Amino acid sequence: MRLIAALLATALLAVPPAMAQQRPLIWGDTLPATLDPHAIFDVPSQFILLNAYDGLYRYQGNPPQLTPWLVERHTTSADGLTWEFTLREGVKFHDGTPMTSEDVAYSFRRLLAMNRAPAAAFSPVLKPEGISTPDERTVRFVLSAPYAPFLAALPLVAVVNAKLLQANTVNDDWGAAWLAANDAGSGAYRMDPATYRTRTSLDLERFAEHFLGWAHNRRPIDQVRSRPIMETSTRVLALLRGEIDAGDSYLPTDQVERVERNARTRVQKDESMRVFIIRMNNRKPPFDNLDARLCFAHAFNYEGFNTIILKGLVVRNAGPNPNSLWGNPPNLAPYAFDLAKAKEHCDRARAAGSPIGREIEIHIQSELEQTTQAAQMFQADLRRVGINLKIVPNTWANITAATARAESTPDTWIHWVSSYFIDPENWIGQMYDSRFHGTWKASSWYRNERVDAMLAQARGSLDRAERERLYQEATRIVVAESPDIWVYNTLNLRGVSRRVQGWNFSPVGSGGELRTLWLEN
Repeated sequence: MRLIAALLATALLAVPPAMAQQRPLIWGDTLPATLDPHAIFDVPSQFILLNAYDGLYRYQGNPPQLTPWLVERHTTSADGLTWEFTLREGVKFHDGTPMTSEDVAYSFRRLLAMNRAPAAAFSPVLKPEGISTPDERTVRFVLSAPYAPFLAALPLVAVVNAKLLQANTVNDDWGAAWLAANDAGSGAYRMDPATYRTRTSLDLERFAEHFLGWAHNRRPIDQVRSRPIMETSTRVLALLRGEIDAGDSYLPTDQVERVERNARTRVQKDESMRVFIIRMNNRKPPFDNLDARLCFAHAFNYEGFNTIILKGLVVRNAGPNPNSLWGNPPNLAPYAFDLAKAKEHCDRARAAGSPIGREIEIHIQSELEQTTQAAQMFQADLRRVGINLKIVPNTWANITAATARAESTPDTWIHWVSSYFIDPENWIGQMYDSRFHGTWKASSWYRNERVDAMLAQARGSLDRAERERLYQEATRIVVAESPDIWVYNTLNLRGVSRRVQGWNFSPVGSGGELRTLWLEN
């Protein structure tokens, strides 16, 4: 607590005298492991992407609408292979460099070369030689095969300052070492590399020359201090005391009433498309056995967790897709909490030689209390059917790094799959197609050749009705084989100061866009 107080005090003292009339916004959410928007793909990285960078398109509002951002218009060939975009005029990077189509082309080539994070959405169909710039305002993409989610996935890609990165490239690293702690964006806020400390502190300053201007906001916030507080109870206490202005978007439901009662704070509640999931490593025994997986699926008390622990602020989710998403099968039956049925499946797994009696680890995100609550409840119920579940505290960064290989992926682990782009490809497409093995999204290591073929056909089809049929059929197969445990579709709950106004929530980014906010002093 003394360290946190010191950091917050430093944040306040760092405001220049000319800015003293407005205290900075203190943002208490988690920072990503790197500032490079092409190197990581998770909820914390969305904060950087939305505020320090711009993309060709951006999702706005709820339900999220795909909105032209850096582009004025685009055209698509009849075969779905050639996409041509005309850029806005007058866009500048934070260092004053004008943005051109060369920056866009460089950004996509860099993404493909690094082959990390958002690259998975493009690398199967886009090659560097398929990207060209007919003139300064036109960029053309020629895909190797039709890819229906192409437009929907474009907001994943930040456009970076090519000249700046080329000047800071060492040993052909595409400027990766430099950009991990620096800024090459054009977004509404620019980052201060001098005060950046990895996962500890980041200062942002409003970019007055942002291409959209500031007429939409009568009193925009000039200074933002991102000061993550990793422990839930400490973060909530800092919010209640007025030491931070916003917490994370995973406020525990047992803290909602406490935050609402406080005179300084409120809870921002927004319908989300975030699915809570318990992953099972299908490559590791016992989870290579269907009966073992079904044992676990029937041993989780969905109603108890969703209704009692989470106070009914969530909706039961039967499968990997958000309930509101197109392509989700109607009347999909969820797994029920049934310990008798769980025991039957456990007994079958044992009879087949599956080592279901060994100690099984479940990794939680120790900074997110809800993962602890779920694991503790699950541990108690599994004990009743003879399963020994060991809870292992961990962090998002460590777990996701471990999922690069099946051997290092935990037996089970808990997380959410958020809405990075709005298409079934974001959920079932990248979670259960084996081509994505080695990413955290596909960390159940599930493989079914029929499902692989359906998902490949769906992403390549330009017929929405055909895509919907294929996703529905693939989802039914996946749910029947129970590679994971799907629990709920959530409300986004974020504790915020009552002085924070102008909230403009979109499920993509979890409401982390600062551009529309202002402060009531």
